[in-house]
Amino acid sequence: MPMQPFPPPQTPANELRPGRHWYATAAAIAVVLIVLGVAIGAYRLHTVIDSVDTGHQFANGDTVTLRLKPESEKAIWIRDEEFGGPAAPECSITGPGDPGLTDPGIDVFLTRDETWNPLYSIDVPRAGDYEVTCSSQALSQYAIGDSGAILAFAGWLILAIALPVLGIGICAVIVLVTAFRRSRHRKRLLAEGVA
Repeated sequence: MPMQPFPPPQTPANELRPGRHWYATAAAIAVVLIVLGVAIGAYRLHTVIDSVDTGHQFANGDTVTLRLKPESEKAIWIRDEEFGGPAAPECSITGPGDPGLTDPGIDVFLTRDETWNPLYSIDVPRAGDYEVTCSSQALSQYAIGDSGAILAFAGWLILAIALPVLGIGICAVIVLVTAFRRSRHRKRLLAEGVA
């Protein structure tokens, strides 16, 4: 009867280096970064949903009083169907210091059935109560909201997506490196006859 070779002895898993705890570390990193990305995305989405106060609209000739601070970053928004009509809407602001209305840049705010565009960014020199009045030849509707909210959301959305991708990438690298090094350590132990 021919002699059969003995199977190579098995190395106990807890003797291999690096330790198996690196798999748990990799999973923990992935979970933390995924949860952080989802949390940032959800929080910023909630913020952008409330960025324009369409529940408190005002019309031509109405005066709205706002309590503002210099870092408020508020804007006057106009419903899209009135934007760029026969004559551009005009707004004015009065209050302490020398408040002003400036170009808001490009932005958009969408509700289920309306599109809003920023008309003016509000620039105030100090905290206080300010009065805003707007008028146009169309039957325009205005609302106060955050300046640059949607574009800021896009930046945060990139981060919210990048964090989970980074977490999965780091996890994969740690798992692959750990598995490779454990395999090499097992082979070295077998070659040395330790196992």
